Amino acid sequence: MSFDSLSLDAWLSHLEQLHPSAIDMGLERVVCVRDALGLNPDFPVLLVGGTNGKGSVCTMLSTILCTAGYRVGTYTSPHLLHYRERVAINLVPASDADIVASFQAIEAARGDSSLTYFEFGTLAAMQQFMTAGVDVAVLEVGLGGRLDAVNAFEPVASAVVNVGLDHQSFLGDTREAIGHEKAGIYRQGKIAICADPEPPATLIAQAQRISAHLQLIGQDFGFEKQAEGQQWTWWNKSGVRRHALPFPALRGQYQLGNASVVLALLDAVKDQLPVGIGDIKRGLLEVELAARFQVLPGRPAVVLDVGHNPHAAKVLRANLDSMGFYPVTHAVLGMMADKDIAGVVELLADRIDVWHLAAPQLPRAAPPEQLSDIVGKLAPLAKINIYENVALAFASACKLAGESDRILAFGSFYTVAEVMATRER
Repeated sequence: MSFDSLSLDAWLSHLEQLHPSAIDMGLERVVCVRDALGLNPDFPVLLVGGTNGKGSVCTMLSTILCTAGYRVGTYTSPHLLHYRERVAINLVPASDADIVASFQAIEAARGDSSLTYFEFGTLAAMQQFMTAGVDVAVLEVGLGGRLDAVNAFEPVASAVVNVGLDHQSFLGDTREAIGHEKAGIYRQGKIAICADPEPPATLIAQAQRISAHLQLIGQDFGFEKQAEGQQWTWWNKSGVRRHALPFPALRGQYQLGNASVVLALLDAVKDQLPVGIGDIKRGLLEVELAARFQVLPGRPAVVLDVGHNPHAAKVLRANLDSMGFYPVTHAVLGMMADKDIAGVVELLADRIDVWHLAAPQLPRAAPPEQLSDIVGKLAPLAKINIYENVALAFASACKLAGESDRILAFGSFYTVAEVMATRER
């Protein structure tokens, strides 16, 4: 096959077929190609993992660093509408041409190494960051941590935002097992941050075993809301206090915990990447991230949220309650079959009046009939509708919702992406 003239879409199709498994945990392949390409960055690398919230942390961190004048490479996943969302320099998504050029470089160097879609993309992102001469790279863990492709790069500091039950077939079915996997991004002698209020003992043990400098929220750093409720203070046990901070522009009270992780990471790299209080305040005010409890303008209110596990559903429930009264709440729900569907539905069952169920266009998606069975048992008084696809489900919700009602689209990145795509047309 000739790779010289492939479009980005053609490349992505090629990557989907390159490795026999979409997920194949292990670092051997990616390390081999990393070394073949000489991808040994001379700029600081920050790793961010966790069950939920890591995308928010990466975006806040990158926004503040950009505001401070640094050239920042950010790698996140998955994307919503376009693959180029995954790779950004100074918060601007990479061009198709730049991504294709990096893919060509990886293809030429990989030899017989069979890389997964995510491994290929991770190496290509770092290749772009090195070519662009960034000052710092912020890398979001894709799955777990210990065996995730981003862990092939050495961080100057790492953070685990929280530890919940998700991806159990790969990471284990207990928080202790998952905590061990996520702690794999910590490094000996480096600052290791954890913002889970009840960190698994395995995470703490791993940090101690490798002599990482573990910092726990509530003990080593944290936040305090100020009396007037419009500002907050960040603190650490060294006596540093940052007062009069604005609430992050991202919605949800839980974002203060995420912002605290960001400030802890910034404090960890203050000698290499000093940032002023003005840059922090401006970055918190200007941060943007699609589909994390994103409320779209207009009526009826439309809420987009990529939450897909019980931990995220609990947060989503609280955020919905903070919005005030709506006569009727419609939900457009699509989820992957390997997720805890019942756990998610149970937490939101009494907050939703009408369910519009559909399967995103992926083989792993749960059929709407399966969703209907679960919703019917957990929300017996709710109205349930089934559709052939997410676009039809959203269109029906919009048609049935009154001007004062609310529509919630959630359950998967893919569900929200398909709703967003209908709004672009």
